[in-house]
Parts: sequence; C-alpha cells; structure tokens
Amino acid sequence: MMNSLKRFWKPSNRSLIRELVASDFKLRYQNSVLGYLWSLLRPLLFFGVLYVVFTKVIKVGKGIPFYPVYLLLGIVLWTFFIEATVSGMNSIVGRGDLIRKVSVPKYIIVISTTMSAFVNFCLNMIIVFVFMILTHVPFRFTILAAPIFIAELVVFSLGVSFLLSALFVKFRDLTHIWDVCLQVLFYAVPIIYSLSLPPPKLAKIISINPLTQIFQDIRWLMITPQTITTKDVFHSQWGRIIPILIVVIVSVVATWYFKRNSKMFAEEL
Repeated sequence: MMNSLKRFWKPSNRSLIRELVASDFKLRYQNSVLGYLWSLLRPLLFFGVLYVVFTKVIKVGKGIPFYPVYLLLGIVLWTFFIEATVSGMNSIVGRGDLIRKVSVPKYIIVISTTMSAFVNFCLNMIIVFVFMILTHVPFRFTILAAPIFIAELVVFSLGVSFLLSALFVKFRDLTHIWDVCLQVLFYAVPIIYSLSLPPPKLAKIISINPLTQIFQDIRWLMITPQTITTKDVFHSQWGRIIPILIVVIVSVVATWYFKRNSKMFAEEL
C-alpha cells in the first residue's frame, strides 16, 4: 500500500493527472458556445425542473427545512457521482490509443477522470453556497466536517470507476447496464425526498446504500440538523458504519480487480 501511494505522489504522475484533466476539459467543451458554463447550468436546470415538480405538483419537499438548497445539494452530489463513474467507466477504452502506444500507469487514467469530475463538483458547490446565503441557511460550524464525507464520496466513486473501467474493457454492454442502474439509484437514494417518507423497513434498506449515508450526513452538516440520517433510521451508529464498510470493501475489491486485469488492457483494447 505504501509503495502504491509513493508511486501515486511521484511528480511525474501528478503532472500526468493534471495534463489528462486539462485535456478532458478542453475536449468536453470544444466548439461549445457556453463552454465551462455548462458544468454549472446542467445541475441548475435539472434542479429547476425537479423543484417545480416536487414542490408545486407532488409536494414531496413539504416539511423539509430549506428544501430548495436541500434538493440542489443532493443534485450536485448526485451529478458528481454520475460524472465520475460514467467517465471513469469509459476512461480506459477511451484512452486506448494512449495505452497501446505509451507505457503509462493505467490507474492514473481512471483517477484523472474522477479529478475532472471533482473540479466540476467544486464549481457547482459555489452555486450551493450562493443559494445557502440567498435562502438564509444558518451558518453552523458543523459545515467544516462536510469535506470528510465528500472525501468518502470521492473514494467510493473512484472505487466504482476502477471496477467499471476494468469490466468495460471486456463487456461493452456495461454502458447500458450502468445507465439502468443509475436510473434506479436516483430514486433509491433520497435526493428529492426525506428518509421520513418511506416505511421504516424500506428506509433501512435505502440507508444501507453508501450514497444515502453520504448525502444525508452532508445535508445534516451543511443545511439543517433536522435532516434524517442513516444513524437516525437505525437508531444506532451502525447506520453510518455499515455503509462506510461497504465503501471500504468496494474500493479494496475494485482496486484489486483493476490491478489484476490492467496488464492485459493493451491486448484487449
């Protein structure tokens, strides 16, 4: 593990990650009129649609303090997870020419896609903070602990990306499968609703999902202490520990599987 960390922090590897992130941004917004502004507009437009539907029509957000910011923060966190995993899944195949021509650490390519998504996430968080100010969300020092759970989200997204990218080299149908999984996950994670809405048994099943634990803990820290967290659902710290264990297991297994198969990527692409 220590040797892997030393290799990762080598100046050459850090420089390669920066170059890959920069090239990803240039390619993504090439010939786009609005350019980087799309990284801000996408979650805002999505937020606008969901806010109107779930406050004016279905009224799911009724009773949730500061629901506009509650919803926007959930969308920003969800957008990061989607962007990190989808781009991570396609990263090795998309950089096939580079892998076949140059001897480059394969894991660097996957990490660079997660870092690219994280840059977009940081830009989107600026909008969240602006909304917090405009809607008069009280400042609490608990917000300083939010980066801990954001880091958990980054680690989980990276672990899933390692697994998906290695599998996608062999199974190209994975794009369609993961797209369906994301659609199911969107409603299985309390992005638009509170954990008080589902029946207790269903709420416990939903709370095992690491994304649920991460989203709700960040909302509790940043928006309102009235946010129902996984700890509240289970009435125990195990409500938080179980999802964290899942993050650790997924990350370890995914890293092992990626490392095991990475030597054959060039031949299989």
